[in-house]
Amino acid sequence: MTAEDDSTWLIELESAILDGCTPQEINAITKGKKIPESLRPDVWLVCLNCHDMGNQLLMFDEIFDLTNQNELRDNVKKFVRKLDNDDDEKLSVISDIESILTFYCKSRSITYASNNGWIEILYPLLSLKLPRSDTYNMFERILKLYIPNGCTSNGVPFHILRLIIQYHDPELCSFLDTKRITPEQYCMPWLKSLFSGTCNLEVVLFMWDLYFQRSDPFFIFFLCLIMIINAREQLLQMKNEDKATIVQILSKMPSDLEANDVSDFCSLAHYYSLKTPVSFREDVLEVLFSESGLEINSKLYSQALCLPVAVHELIESATVDVADADAVKFFLVDCRPAEQYNAGHLSTAFHLDCNLMLQEPNAFTTAVQGLLNSQRQALAAGSLAAGEHLCFVSSGRTEEDSYAHMVVASFLKKNIKHVSMLDGGFVAIHDYFGPHMTDCLEEHNTSVCLVCAPNNNNNDNVVQQSVNKTRDNIPAIQLFSKLSSAMKAKSQEVKGKLIEYIVNPNSNVNNGDWHVSANDRKEQRYRNVPPVFSINDEDEDTHSDYRRDSNTDNIDEIVELQSFLKSQHVVDNFSCQEVLSNGYMFDSYLVITETHLVILREIPNKKGAVKVLSRRPLSTIVKITAKKRHPELITFKYGVPDGDNLLIKDMDRFLIPNAAVATKIVSNQIVSQLDNKLQ
Repeated sequence: MTAEDDSTWLIELESAILDGCTPQEINAITKGKKIPESLRPDVWLVCLNCHDMGNQLLMFDEIFDLTNQNELRDNVKKFVRKLDNDDDEKLSVISDIESILTFYCKSRSITYASNNGWIEILYPLLSLKLPRSDTYNMFERILKLYIPNGCTSNGVPFHILRLIIQYHDPELCSFLDTKRITPEQYCMPWLKSLFSGTCNLEVVLFMWDLYFQRSDPFFIFFLCLIMIINAREQLLQMKNEDKATIVQILSKMPSDLEANDVSDFCSLAHYYSLKTPVSFREDVLEVLFSESGLEINSKLYSQALCLPVAVHELIESATVDVADADAVKFFLVDCRPAEQYNAGHLSTAFHLDCNLMLQEPNAFTTAVQGLLNSQRQALAAGSLAAGEHLCFVSSGRTEEDSYAHMVVASFLKKNIKHVSMLDGGFVAIHDYFGPHMTDCLEEHNTSVCLVCAPNNNNNDNVVQQSVNKTRDNIPAIQLFSKLSSAMKAKSQEVKGKLIEYIVNPNSNVNNGDWHVSANDRKEQRYRNVPPVFSINDEDEDTHSDYRRDSNTDNIDEIVELQSFLKSQHVVDNFSCQEVLSNGYMFDSYLVITETHLVILREIPNKKGAVKVLSRRPLSTIVKITAKKRHPELITFKYGVPDGDNLLIKDMDRFLIPNAAVATKIVSNQIVSQLDNKLQ
């Protein structure tokens, strides 16, 4: 290619700018190339839509009287001192930055705060040598369009970034979680300044060239993702390093980026953006870049087990052309109980009964192996059933969803990539199809389906309201007809290859209640003492485990396991797994002493050492409950008598192989304590 041919795109770009082009048209012309300095100001003004904003600084009274004006001025001077400009230029930069920030605060009646990224954002803009009014307009647009809401401690953007890291690299995410390293500890400046506070100017200018042309504010999260994944090998080898060292390494990674790396860096980010469910990106865009001013509920994302997918994306993916390499294609896993699956399901779904995990662990392992093998075979054959992305469908009902979460957590623990859950579960699918469900669901039985007939359920659970977002502009009849034929075509392949792996639980499950014997309870001896415990079918209470795992400021009590178990006050101990409400399970020990129930958790990479999670006084145990269908899943509920009722204040849940013996010993020890008190 000659130099003349190579410069053709520049002539085309210059002409397009004069004709009033769009950012998308600029992107099509540049194709990832670096914008020349002479054209960059015009390109950015177009991409940020600043041409019709006028000179807002005409309203500035040039009075610098913010309540923390001195703090602002000191921050600006401190930043400018680090620059290579000569003294005259530095004075000009200081004046421009202080004027722009002062007017911005006064015009919006907001207070300036240090370390908010504003100064760092302004510096690349000032390098364009534009009139101050244009610089101000671009600064205002960047803050409005590209800086996520909630960049504060425990903010939503950081929970969202963690979900994205987990989706694409669960092993790396698990490593950072184990070290208790959250994204906010290393990437706060990345998001607040769009990397301008951590990368050199040449890198920032090229990165922003590509970023603004995309007109996609969410793209910053994929840039952060690539920054982290790029260092995964180095990070995974730091298992013996302390948290502070790893955070420091992560924080400084952007400073190593060179201008020659930017094009590849952004191309990789683009690739990962294509491999992320679109519905998730669309939903969080509304949360992160909305001007509504509504308070964001961070728990929706901080407590999410994995990345959620909207029902419309899952269903429409059934019609995606297999040859479309960029499309996210799902391998659907329906993990509802067998009786619910048999009352109606999508024909494309692999059935993995969540009850198997507790009832028949060996059958569950076989089924999982079959699922993964079938997924690999379908991908290798390029079949209609192929999908790199596993999407789990729960019932959308509280009771079964806790078991579905355990299943999903087991896949994440295996470091399986691209794991998601359908937002709203089967209820969302049911509501999405509406009157067309007969064409799109297989074996749908309205008299048995728990969404159609919730009163058929023997439990007291109420079907949750669907949270799906059905799009009103879909021509329903044509779409559902297309979906129906596509799904049935897929179904033949799915059933042909997967039938040998579909394992249903044994229907002859012991449904009997557990009760402590009358002799153990001794309720009649203590007529004026309310019953302090009972063992029966488990109620569905909110399971609170956030107290222990979310507070990283507590000083952990670490003990040597065998020494602790040999203590003279220890009555017995049981190896078990603690089950959190989000489905995660941790290898633990339940230790019964004369007066307490002590919970110990094993520490990864520290053989023989355990962490003391809590010491529960036996006197606070008011209920011990077990599931009829899962008698090894035990919940201890703590509280106090409240008149004729019990006030439950907290609870712990465990999977105990020898549950009958464990609960017997705990109940006997409680009775023993009561006897001692009354003597």
